[in-house]
Amino acid sequence: MSGTSLDGIDVAIIDITGSGFKAKVNVLTSHSVPYPKEIREALFAISNANAHTGDISRLNFLLGELYVEALEETAERADIPLDSIKLIGCHGQTIFHEGQGTQYLGKKVASTFQIGESSIITERTGIDVISNFRERDVAAGGKGAPLVPYLDYMLIRHRGRGRVAVNIGGIANLTAIPPNTSTDRVIGFDTGPGNMVIDQLVTRITQGGQTFDRDGVIAASGEIDQKLLAKLLRDKYFRQKPPKTAGREQYGSEFVTKLLDTELSSEDLIATATALTAESIAAAVRNFVLPVMRVDEIFVSGGGTHNPTLMRMLRKAMDPVPVMETTEVGLDVDAKEAIAFAVMAYETSHSRPSNVPMVTGAKRSVVLGKITPNGPPRNGVNGTNGATNGTARGPSATATHKSKATRTTKVSRPAVAAKAKAAAR
Repeated sequence: MSGTSLDGIDVAIIDITGSGFKAKVNVLTSHSVPYPKEIREALFAISNANAHTGDISRLNFLLGELYVEALEETAERADIPLDSIKLIGCHGQTIFHEGQGTQYLGKKVASTFQIGESSIITERTGIDVISNFRERDVAAGGKGAPLVPYLDYMLIRHRGRGRVAVNIGGIANLTAIPPNTSTDRVIGFDTGPGNMVIDQLVTRITQGGQTFDRDGVIAASGEIDQKLLAKLLRDKYFRQKPPKTAGREQYGSEFVTKLLDTELSSEDLIATATALTAESIAAAVRNFVLPVMRVDEIFVSGGGTHNPTLMRMLRKAMDPVPVMETTEVGLDVDAKEAIAFAVMAYETSHSRPSNVPMVTGAKRSVVLGKITPNGPPRNGVNGTNGATNGTARGPSATATHKSKATRTTKVSRPAVAAKAKAAAR
């Protein structure tokens, strides 16, 4: 998994048994590998931008190689033999996402584009790969995001408590789960900017000397401009009813350039951008969640959890509802999305849907992803090392990692070395 912050590659290796929302997940290890500076700059240059097709093609194949290296490094750190891994789920790197259809050449088109060539991963590892998860949901009339609510419902739902799971990556999203409910009542959507605006401001203000506000120090030293914050919060996206999805298309370089054109000091501008993230998440809960369910607890994951200033602002905005990290329910804050796509790959390999139509707006539940099999055709998958639609019967994988029969499968936080904050964002 590599997210919209474009910081690096998150890897999770899991054991999973069972099916659907009753599956048992055991996280064996997780690790984040930062992108080299030149790779990150190249990805920014082709993300929601006019770009040369040659650059896109080369980066597509290069990322496949980098994903393999990240997997190998993660497995080696945890002493997990690579040949014990049975299936790889690869989200890839999003370089364009437009879940809301727009007029294009006489047709209304919604689209999403992730790169990181699955054929490279399969060829280098000898392991079946499932990739391109978002496309099928878009084809079924959905926004293609967020997809993580499938995992949130699986692992965070509670019989007696209303819970909200918030992930603060480049974009922030939430999953609201009423107590003792089915997925038909789950609410999920992108709330707006997460770390994306803050990171871009820091990068441009420091001319690349820093790429994020480490420990929220810059924001803590500034003052929030309440007038600018109020203006930003009046944006129509925050009032738009879900399902909805956001990305670099709304909160990319053009948005940041407008912020830089203000006369605020760097510290005040970053403090205001940090408040925008916190207040837009809180507004999303107040406007679209609290009217239909009670909220007893909020659990936060993603790189934003490493920003104490942002977390302090969010807790203040949501008071008296307690705001905690997902570690409280056994989910590593830096690995949740990687775990989610491993779980979705497992479901796809068994021809089971893993989108949540109430969240994405899809017309129906669909099997997500495309299968790139290793070796000869198996179980109805056509072609060798060729991608097939996720509706085909894929390889009969029992887990992303070969699970021992005696293993107790439960959600757990792996005891691994602390990740660099820059890589986890």
